[in-house]
Amino acid sequence: MSIDALPVADRLALLPGGERLLAEHAAELPQKNDLCGAFWGCLALRATGWSATPDGDVLDQDAVGIRAGSVLPAHPEEEPLPPGEAGRTDYRLDFPLIEDTTRSGTSTQGAIRAVGAISEGGLEAVPVSGPFATDDLRGLLAAVREVGAPCAVVLNVGTRYLWGAHPDATAVEAYLATGDDAVGPPADWDVGHFVGCAGTVEGDRGTLVLIADTYPTLGPGGLHLQPIERVAHALRRPDIPGDGGVIVYIGSGAASDLRARLEAAGLRLGLWDNGSPDLADAP
Repeated sequence: MSIDALPVADRLALLPGGERLLAEHAAELPQKNDLCGAFWGCLALRATGWSATPDGDVLDQDAVGIRAGSVLPAHPEEEPLPPGEAGRTDYRLDFPLIEDTTRSGTSTQGAIRAVGAISEGGLEAVPVSGPFATDDLRGLLAAVREVGAPCAVVLNVGTRYLWGAHPDATAVEAYLATGDDAVGPPADWDVGHFVGCAGTVEGDRGTLVLIADTYPTLGPGGLHLQPIERVAHALRRPDIPGDGGVIVYIGSGAASDLRARLEAAGLRLGLWDNGSPDLADAP
């Protein structure tokens, strides 16, 4: 398993349901171009027990994306991809196109609607729009652990604020010991992006977040470690069009408990505009 290749894998504490989520993640990589939000909707559903749509269709990135109103760029040659990635364009369904490549992708409300429709309400989305200071993110992850139900925590980030996906063991250990997030490598690419959060590693001064990414070149098997301060900054995503946020996909029986704990921790529940339109009802 790719997780074993991480420098501090032995100290990793997965979030509830993390093992199954990572198994589904490894099986589905990579995302199809511009479907990172749909990729994570698909994994959230599969990891919590769904294997098909209500009408018997295949449960894949396309099935989620078409219900989410995802849009593809009219000029795919302008598509920014991580270094070393060729991209994936084997779409099963036909998606609407948009001229502005910076706005292609999946809206927050579209992703939430698609997951709710496919699960017929069995898997709920708890969207968090802020605030995203470092301690707010700590409170969010603590609330998820306290509820204890299997879930998928999906982060809508600006990648420019993250470390590069291949920090060496020296940088990882230095950050955990000192909390100095300047010791890691520069970011690999610069886009608005949906990633998964699967666990944490606690050090004397620093906390690392395990990011499950959508491309296998971003860390071993798409897994990389990020300082919690960097992740919080990436959720705030200043100077990037559109806002960031978190979606926690969780079973309907646990959603109200999670909402109450998040609100008690001072987090703001609600949608945000990540810059991508919702074209589910477009002709």
